[in-house]
Amino acid sequence: MDAAFQRCIFPACGASVPLRDTVFICPKCGGLLDVAYDWSRLAVPKSFGDFESRASGRGDPLDFSGVWRFRALLPFAAADKIVTIGEGRTILLRADAVARYVGLAEGCLFLQYEGLNPSGSFKDNGMAAALTHARLVGARRAACASTGNTSASLALFAAATGLLRAIVFVGSGKIAYGKLAQALDHGALTLQIAGDFDDAMRRVQEVAGKLGLYLVNSVNPFRLEGQKTIIYRVLEALDWQAPDWIVVPGGNLGNVSAFGKALGELAELGLLKQLPRLAVINAAGANTFYELFERLGLRWKSGRLDKDLIGGFYQDMANQGKRAATVASAIEINHPVNLPKALRALDRTNGLVREVTDQEILGAKAHVGAGGLGCEPASAASVAGVKKLRGEGVIRIGERVVCILTGHALKDPTATIAYHADKAVQTANDAEQIIRAIETHS
Repeated sequence: MDAAFQRCIFPACGASVPLRDTVFICPKCGGLLDVAYDWSRLAVPKSFGDFESRASGRGDPLDFSGVWRFRALLPFAAADKIVTIGEGRTILLRADAVARYVGLAEGCLFLQYEGLNPSGSFKDNGMAAALTHARLVGARRAACASTGNTSASLALFAAATGLLRAIVFVGSGKIAYGKLAQALDHGALTLQIAGDFDDAMRRVQEVAGKLGLYLVNSVNPFRLEGQKTIIYRVLEALDWQAPDWIVVPGGNLGNVSAFGKALGELAELGLLKQLPRLAVINAAGANTFYELFERLGLRWKSGRLDKDLIGGFYQDMANQGKRAATVASAIEINHPVNLPKALRALDRTNGLVREVTDQEILGAKAHVGAGGLGCEPASAASVAGVKKLRGEGVIRIGERVVCILTGHALKDPTATIAYHADKAVQTANDAEQIIRAIETHS
C-alpha cells in the first residue's frame, strides 16, 4: 500500500482502497472513504512555522496557492501533478460591527471570507484537490450535481486548465443565476433536470458510474482534502492559536467533515493541542442534520450509526413529499451525502447543530454586508447561528468565534436586491429634488 491511500471511515470495516480508485465507495461495506496517510513514511511538518515562508510566495504557483502551500498536510500527489489556478488566497477579517449584532465582545468575531476564490466560493479549495486526483488517474470528463457553486468551480477549473470536459447537473429552478451564468460562461455542458439537488445527486452518481465520468461532488474524498485547508488558513491568520468556535453553514456537510478531519490530523501530528468546537447551521427549510442530531439524538458512536433511525427519517420525509426549500440555495439539500463524516467531526470536537430561518439568515447577511463583506445567503447562516447560540448562552460573550462565509454576494444578487428593495430612494430627475433626498436620507 502507498503512503497515501483511501480507507473506509467506519472502524469496524477499515477496508483500504488504492489511491487511484475513482468509485469513492467502500467495496466492502458501501461506506464513505477518507484519503488516509501513513505519516511514518512521509515528511511530516514539525511545527506550523514550516508554512510561514510559503505564505507570501508568488514565484512558485504551489506556494501561491492557499491550498497547496499546505501540501505537506495533504500529500497524495507529486508536485508536477498538482492542479492550481491560484485558489485559496482568502482573508480572515475581524468584524466588530457583526460581533455587536450577534452579542459578542469586540475582537471576538472573525469572518473567514471564501468569496475571494477564483469562482467566488469555497468550492475552489476542494476542486483543486479533486482535479489533481482526476489528473493522476487520467480522467477526461468530470461531472457534478450542484446547487450552483460546485458547477461554477468545476466549469472554471476545466476551462482554465484544459484538462477535461465539465458536465454539470442542476435541478430545475434550483440554481441562482449568478452561479448558472458561470457554468455556462466557462463552457460546461449544463443539464437541467426535473427535480431538486437530491434528485440531481442521485442521477449524477448513476450516470457517472455508467459512463466512467470522474465525480467531483463531496462524496469524493479528495474534494474534502482541499477543503481542509480552510482550517489551516484560519489558524494561520490567528497566529496558530485555535479559536473557541468555528461555525459553518450545513448543506451537503462537506466543509464540517473536512474541518473535523483536518483538526483530527493536526492533533494526531502534535501540531494542535486544543481543538475548537464545530457548529453546523442548517437553514430551517433544509434541516436534516439538525433534526437527526439535535432532535433525534443521532451520534457517531465510533461508526456504529443507527441506520434504522436514519432510514426511518428519510422514509418519513419521502412519505410527506418534503422537499428542501430555503432562500439559502447553496444549502438547500435534504439528503447530505457526508452525514456520517459530519457526525464524526462533531464527535471529535464536541460540536453541535442549529437551524435558522430564512429571515434570520437575511438579517445576518445584511449586517455582514453593512460591515464591509458581501456574502451569499447560505454564508450568512453561520452568523445567524452564532446569534442564536449567543441567545441560548451556549457561546459566551468573550469566546473567539470564526464564521465561515462560503460564497460571494454576487453569487445570488437577486436575494440581496429583494431584501433591500425598499431602501432605494425614488426621486425625480431634478437636481434640487435629488439634493433634498440626499439631505433627508444621509
